[in-house]
Amino acid sequence: MDTRALASSAAGSGGGVGAAANGGAKPSVVGGLPSAEARRLAADALILSFPNAKFFQLSFHDLFGVQRSKLVPRSALRFVASAGAGFAGFAAHLDISPVDGDLLAIPDASTATPLPWKPEVVWVACDLELFGVPLAHGPRNVARGALERLKAVHGVSLKTGVEAEFFVLQAPENAASSPLIGDSVLDAQAKPCYDAHALMRKYDFISKMLEYMETLGWKPYQADHEDANGQFEINWEFDDALVSADRHAFFKYMARSVAEAHGFRVTFMPKPFIDKAGSGCHAHISLHDVSTGANVCGDASNTAMHGLSSVALSALSSILEGAPALAALTNPTVNSYKRINCAGTTSGATWSPDAIAWAGNNRTAMVRVPDAPRMELRLADMAVNPYLLSAGIAALVHDGLDRGLAAACPPPSDVNFFDRGSEASAAARARAGRLPRSLRDALDALDDSAAMRRNLGDAFVDSYLKLRRAHWDEYTAELSAWEVQQYLDC
Repeated sequence: MDTRALASSAAGSGGGVGAAANGGAKPSVVGGLPSAEARRLAADALILSFPNAKFFQLSFHDLFGVQRSKLVPRSALRFVASAGAGFAGFAAHLDISPVDGDLLAIPDASTATPLPWKPEVVWVACDLELFGVPLAHGPRNVARGALERLKAVHGVSLKTGVEAEFFVLQAPENAASSPLIGDSVLDAQAKPCYDAHALMRKYDFISKMLEYMETLGWKPYQADHEDANGQFEINWEFDDALVSADRHAFFKYMARSVAEAHGFRVTFMPKPFIDKAGSGCHAHISLHDVSTGANVCGDASNTAMHGLSSVALSALSSILEGAPALAALTNPTVNSYKRINCAGTTSGATWSPDAIAWAGNNRTAMVRVPDAPRMELRLADMAVNPYLLSAGIAALVHDGLDRGLAAACPPPSDVNFFDRGSEASAAARARAGRLPRSLRDALDALDDSAAMRRNLGDAFVDSYLKLRRAHWDEYTAELSAWEVQQYLDC
């Protein structure tokens, strides 16, 4: 539940996951990815920049957000990086046949980051190539392309910051078949948010995460116990959307690794406990002039629209219109819809939206404007693929600016959407419309979305739908305990 305002000017280094990331000139590209010679030069730069590195972990994320990687010895980096690290793409959640050739992971040297918990290993994010061209549905490829087009066509860059929520659980060997929070006895308050004792019981883990993030140059500024028992949040500074996506991806890897070293398990499952608040991934959004870096989302004179500029309102209008399709990316699992359609929790609030509405500093709306010039999208959960979060937002921002939708933006709904008994809330919910009730509904909305197809490409949308619909079919083929309980004696 971050309350810190994003600065109105550009912030952050804009260059990589960690402070030690290698910068340098923009590489020459062939089909959108670096040439073989540029890759060799980048590998040489990595070797020089990290003299103590023994290994380089070349990593990519598939469509379901699973990190895949290969560990490359320092002595082999130049050879592997020049050709690309080869993977059997069918083995990951990608739309690739087992008869296809090698999927090549092309390292982006600007993301190189020593693992703080194992500094002799340097992590490097990769873009994907198949048959000599960028993979059209590679998540980082899609995000990078959408963000670059937004800059090229509209002269604005998207900056984001995420609020990363997660549960700290007992190690699997201690939790039998059901997940148990790390302090199942002591962390049991009805309203545990910001509880000091619950936070400090996990001091060793949380403080180590903050130390590592400071070492990486992320500028972390707070951590707290969240609104569910066993739930925490860590915040760090915003940056260019692709940098934020790389850091978000690395954060999940780091949190799992550090938690395991402390004898716990971290989960980013959206709703692991039906009676408690789920883990959201609130995304703070601002748009900046590519020439000056100035934030272009504010207009102090527009008080009726909470100080948002016409540029911001065009983007916001498209996000509201495209929310059902966006949910297929931001809320990508069956479990996701138990968070955004939750009726209540033991703490008294779900902290997740169910209506497609926006408001001022109001955490019950899908989009909150805590203070212009920024917006907070509260839709996504922590199962989201970090790259598809950035890509989906960029696609709808691009659509809103293309169509000039500022005038079409509805007025804010400054009501309590959590108050089910309020006539004002019911009327606002009816005007706004509901978010998808299930993953299947969201996937159908994505399939029908001209904005997403136009700005992310049919190849990506169709591949994503193919895999996620198969995922939905796997779910519907399962026999649940609820069905047996309800229908055994029908």
